[in-house]
Amino acid sequence: MSRVAYVNGAYRPHGQAVVHIEDRGFQFADGVYEVWSVMDGRLADFDGHMARLNRSLEALKIEIPMTAAALGLVLRETVRRNLVREGIVYLQVTRGTAARDHAFPSDAAPSVIVTAKPVDRARGQAMAAKGAAGVTQPDIRWGRCDIKTVGLLPNVLAKQAARERGAYECLMYDDMGLVTEGASTNAWIVDEEGRLRTRDTQGNILRGITREAVLKLVAAEGIALDERPFSVEEAKRAREVFVTAASAFVMPLISLDGVTISDGKPGPVATRLRDVYLEQARREAI
Repeated sequence: MSRVAYVNGAYRPHGQAVVHIEDRGFQFADGVYEVWSVMDGRLADFDGHMARLNRSLEALKIEIPMTAAALGLVLRETVRRNLVREGIVYLQVTRGTAARDHAFPSDAAPSVIVTAKPVDRARGQAMAAKGAAGVTQPDIRWGRCDIKTVGLLPNVLAKQAARERGAYECLMYDDMGLVTEGASTNAWIVDEEGRLRTRDTQGNILRGITREAVLKLVAAEGIALDERPFSVEEAKRAREVFVTAASAFVMPLISLDGVTISDGKPGPVATRLRDVYLEQARREAI
């Protein structure tokens, strides 16, 4: 079956789904995006992703293109038309099409693009059971990483650096050597003293929706949390390192820059949080 995409009010074959060459998402990366995990044909963490979408649009002063209910219908219909039971659905909203000029156009209507594709959950589960490799490099992104914009070139370069070094993820660090986040994930450790740690959400990291869901599970499980930064060196000495995202859920990292983390196996905290997150997300998906 050929894939189907939604573009500005119409469902089209994937190969025929296009936007104008002067769409500001293409010209300026002037747009935002969200990604929902699809479980049993339903959307996981729907409300959280929708709330962040609205925050990102408001921060960039892009008009909200439709109500949450209407957008939910478009997302689900795109999932349905692509026959996706297990996978992801991707939404991009740009400021729209206008003659190229840095300043905001006065009359552009937002562009809305939705695509969906299946994901091999068994492959991800096998990786989580074994653990994945990570690498590190400096964080060169702009200062408003809390806005989920389509301006992802630094993330692309970081992810490519991981691929070239045979790793799954690249953890980025600031000028003090403190980990900010992964190229497409939030980062966590269980430190040498056994404390679960993740960086607080200031303007320099994304407020991950999977991160928020895991934080609630951490509280429910009675796991002590220290919400503060950790360095690359602390991560390398940690008992556990793992990352979270809508595409990765909870993914253990068993090495960083070739340094083995603890005994080189996924730890009990990451394993437990992945299990309970998947159980809850699948149960509450809508």
